[in-house]
Amino acid sequence: MKWPKWLVNLCKKRSYENNDIDAVSKYLIVGLGNVGAEYEGTRHNAGFMVVDALAKAGEARWSLERHAYRTEVRHKGRTLVLIKPTTYMNLSGKAVKYWLQAERVELANLLVVVDDLALDPGVIRIKKQGASGGHNGLKDIEAALDTQAYNRLRLGVGASFSRGHQIDYVLSGFDDDDAAAMEQAVATAVEAVRCFATQGIDRTMNLYNSKGNAHGKV
Repeated sequence: MKWPKWLVNLCKKRSYENNDIDAVSKYLIVGLGNVGAEYEGTRHNAGFMVVDALAKAGEARWSLERHAYRTEVRHKGRTLVLIKPTTYMNLSGKAVKYWLQAERVELANLLVVVDDLALDPGVIRIKKQGASGGHNGLKDIEAALDTQAYNRLRLGVGASFSRGHQIDYVLSGFDDDDAAAMEQAVATAVEAVRCFATQGIDRTMNLYNSKGNAHGKV
């Protein structure tokens, strides 16, 4: 049966509208880290910790796909696509660029979760853009996307290391005091990610960047 032209056009229009809605309601949340059992629980894997917590809360299972472990969760009508790049930290940009394109996610809906030596353990900060601050993962993302204008959520891991021992420090685990602070930071970061998806980056910064991370619940 041949469908009337007006009905075909209406279906196409609705399809385009639905695609627009899907694009707006989909977010790519990237946790940075290094794959492998030897890196689990280390400071450099703070980004992995946050997306793992999001996946666990959403009862989602990870699958190994191109350049990353991937899963997704839903929150208040939004789809949060979570990835953990398998490219290792220094080549994180390859995975971010691929999944932005594969999921057709707008750059404004990207949030990169990363460890930060400049912040004390337990402190989080959200930014809309900025330099890499010497972080190799962010450097590679900037190069791959050809812009510094992407959202990032930084988790403090402290800088209690002597000169020349930065690599050893970030690839080591947390002591008891720092581990407790990080547990709370990860929980707060999970709330911040959800806020980002529902209320936007500006509102999220206002709520979660205040001193001591005092904030309202989402």
